[in-house]
Amino acid sequence: MIIASLAIFPTSEGASVSKYVKEVIKIIESSGLKSYTGGMSTTIEAPDLKSLFDVIEKTHKKLVDMNVKRIHVDLHIDHRLDKDSSVDKKLRSIGKK
Repeated sequence: MIIASLAIFPTSEGASVSKYVKEVIKIIESSGLKSYTGGMSTTIEAPDLKSLFDVIEKTHKKLVDMNVKRIHVDLHIDHRLDKDSSVDKKLRSIGKK
């Protein structure tokens, strides 16, 4: 399982970009992948890189289609291959769930 943290937003559209972030979150939530949105990013669980990058590509395209001038992307990926992992398991291991 791949666990990724994604923040994608325009940097060219003024101080508030919530209307753009809302559209990105809709795409992530409708992807069928498990996700958790926080104040600064969305954590996504994906079975493989293709699934993850498909969602990222769709979010990027949405912002392009909204005519933004500049897009910022932060992506962190944890791809554990030795055993099955999930956000819930990570949180349980530190006593947060």
